[in-house]
Amino acid sequence: MPLSKKYLLICDYCKKEYEVSRTAFNSAIYRKSHFHYRHFCSTSCQLSARGTSEVTEIPCAHCGKLFKPKGHPKKDAKSKRRFCSCSCAASYNNTHKTTGSTRSKLEKWLEEKLLNLYPSLDFQFNDKSAIQSELDIYIPSLKLAFELNGIYHYEPIHGQEKLNQIQNNDLNKFQSCAHSGISLCIIDTSGQIYVTEKTSQKYLDIITSIINENLSSFPRTRT
Repeated sequence: MPLSKKYLLICDYCKKEYEVSRTAFNSAIYRKSHFHYRHFCSTSCQLSARGTSEVTEIPCAHCGKLFKPKGHPKKDAKSKRRFCSCSCAASYNNTHKTTGSTRSKLEKWLEEKLLNLYPSLDFQFNDKSAIQSELDIYIPSLKLAFELNGIYHYEPIHGQEKLNQIQNNDLNKFQSCAHSGISLCIIDTSGQIYVTEKTSQKYLDIITSIINENLSSFPRTRT
């Protein structure tokens, strides 16, 4: 019987030949010719080619847990912050944003209505100064905040992992508000498919009723 054909590659680091399967051989040749990929005979050679013999554990910039980062060391060195998971990255970014966020039509509509209804109240919209995390609506004088949670807070529209990140951030906001003595009212807006004045009115009614209740019980200074 004829001997089975050997498929050999040359390691791009140590230059030694090593045997691979036919599928691996064809894949390596294709990737090298089309995408300039390099191939290695071992993990040791791959790490050595990257400029390191072993991956050093580093602390997560959010939770502090030690982890072994993935990726190219030279590229990773340019990144000032590294995270052990997507969840930690999302939580950190949500509490350290320096630019504005995308606001929904409902949020903009509510802002306009609330400013007209309560001209003497100081509102903060999509501001993170109170708890270092963005609140949709916050009234400092009443220590009262509102979060408008759409369907992305309840359904895995972009996958379960993304939903877990969002819900974890929601929990952190609630705990931060409680710690700061802020009453946080969470309003489920997932049922609103089209944003119109008619479909938005019920959310305005909820907010105004809570504000009015707080205003009536809030101690006033006698003149």
